[in-house]
Amino acid sequence: MDNDLDQALEAVGPRLRALRRQREITLADLSETTGISVSTLSRLESGARRPNLELLLPLAKAHGVTLDELVDAPPTGDPRIHLRPVTHHGMTMLPLTRRAGGIQAYKLVIPADSARREPDPKTHEGYEWLYVLNGRLRVVLGEHDLVLAPGEAAEFDTRVPHWFGSADEEPVEFLSLFGKQGERAHLRARPRTKNSAEPSD
Repeated sequence: MDNDLDQALEAVGPRLRALRRQREITLADLSETTGISVSTLSRLESGARRPNLELLLPLAKAHGVTLDELVDAPPTGDPRIHLRPVTHHGMTMLPLTRRAGGIQAYKLVIPADSARREPDPKTHEGYEWLYVLNGRLRVVLGEHDLVLAPGEAAEFDTRVPHWFGSADEEPVEFLSLFGKQGERAHLRARPRTKNSAEPSD
C-alpha cells in the first residue's frame, strides 16, 4: 500500500509540469494565482518536494482539475467523468482527456458575444486538428483565411501563425486534438476484404 502511495505521489510532479505547460503559463504566473512560491512550485514539479493537501488544493483549482486527476487516484467504480471547463482567451475549453502528456482532446466553445473578433495570430510548438460541431469557425492560418462549417476539419502545424474565432455573430463549437510535441492524429481504417468488395449474388 505504501509503495502505491509513493508511486502516486512521485507521478504528481510530472503531471503538474504537463498541466502548466499545456496551459502555457510560467511558474511565476502560477505562483501569482496560487500564492505558492516559485521555488516550491519548481521543487514540486521536479519531485524534490513531496506534495501535500495544502499545496495540491490551490493547484487543482488553478489548473481546473480534480484532486483525483492530480494524483491519478484509482477508480472508485463511479462511471461519471467530472470535467471542469476552463475559460481562456475568450473561449471555454472542456478537456476530454484525463492524462498528462501526449495528444490532448478538448471541446471548445466561442460564444456569440466573444471578444475574439479581430485575428491575432500566434505560434507555438505542436500540431492541431480541428473539427466543427456547430456554428461556423473562422481559421486564419498563415496567409489563408478560411471558414469551416459543421462537419469540416482542418489540421496544421502550430508553428505557423494561426488564430480562430466565430465567423459570424453566432457561437461556434468545435473539437480540438492537440499534440504539444508535434504529434499528428492518425486515423486507421480496416482494409476492405475481398468478399466485401464484390457484389453479392
